[in-house]
Amino acid sequence: MKPISSLVKDHIRNLKPCVHGGEVLDAACKSGFRREALLDFSSSVNPLGTSMKALAAAEAAFGQVAAYPDSTSSELRVVIANHYNVAVENIVVGNGSTELMYLFAEVFLSKGDIVIMAAPTFGEYEGAVRKTGADIRFINLREDKMLDTDAFIAGMAAGAKMVFVCNPNNPTSLLVPSDDLRRILDFALAENILVFLDEDFLEFVENEQTLSVIGQIDKYPNLFILRSFTKLFGLTGLRVGYGVACREIIDVLMCTKIPWNVNCLAQAAAVEALNDVEHLQKTRQLICEEKAYLQKGLESVNGFRVFTPDANFFFIDIQKTGYTAAELAQKLLLQGIMIRDCSSFKVLNPYYIRIAIRLHEENVRLLQALGKVL
Repeated sequence: MKPISSLVKDHIRNLKPCVHGGEVLDAACKSGFRREALLDFSSSVNPLGTSMKALAAAEAAFGQVAAYPDSTSSELRVVIANHYNVAVENIVVGNGSTELMYLFAEVFLSKGDIVIMAAPTFGEYEGAVRKTGADIRFINLREDKMLDTDAFIAGMAAGAKMVFVCNPNNPTSLLVPSDDLRRILDFALAENILVFLDEDFLEFVENEQTLSVIGQIDKYPNLFILRSFTKLFGLTGLRVGYGVACREIIDVLMCTKIPWNVNCLAQAAAVEALNDVEHLQKTRQLICEEKAYLQKGLESVNGFRVFTPDANFFFIDIQKTGYTAAELAQKLLLQGIMIRDCSSFKVLNPYYIRIAIRLHEENVRLLQALGKVL
């Protein structure tokens, strides 16, 4: 028998798993802390957790487990469509937003196609593109970690078929200015370039509704907007994401996604999570208050360069502390605190970390731990 590696497609053979935050079980094994005792600042999700109404809906749906789930997530699509005042035919639901990243790339990209994305940005975009055999051209962020829009558009002009834009960007927590985003969208439309716009973290931004371009899908038929129930809604373990686009794009994705991709518990919980306005308001208020508190505290840490965040997490240059991100992460883990070492992100040096906003008493504990270490 030939080695299995020789039977794998050339562009698949060298793929590596993407590194993520939130690896609590692994951290518990390394630190000796119980999983429940660790404070996870490495994963930027709702610090209040899941809506109780959503949990109750998931529990009620256990009676449906013996049957296949609705393969088209019909009820959930209706609720999402009503929320954004678009048609049901403009919505596709996935097993987490990551499934839709890979599906979109699989549907539209072929070997040799050119894709443009920023560096650093969310790592799964690269994995989705590499899996198709397409080529990636990375456009480095400016020194202030903002998107270099002129360079990005120049990259698009050099034969790109698709671009990925994360807004706000992960890991930098910075928004693309609206005028710059419009320039990218207009250029892409004129040049028949597909745009995959990830708005997963936009829901944590105070003026989200005016910044989102969901209302412009009729103007941009080449645009696919990604949203998730992972971050704001706290359904992280149930895996529910969705996309908004013109009907033609959605029709293709609905035909090519795997059947029964979202389980019955996740569908039921997502419907109630989107409808639980009170829980969402509490979350946004908490994020607003704790962002101000945590920013003041982090900026007072000796050696920290804190980038003012737009989303619910902080991006920090720690080089002047004398520690690498890995070293600081390890020292905090010994105190039961997880942060995100960002050295796995493309083009970043070993001195960047990401810290999520959590509950006040947890943020206090983080600052105390940093005080001990630094």
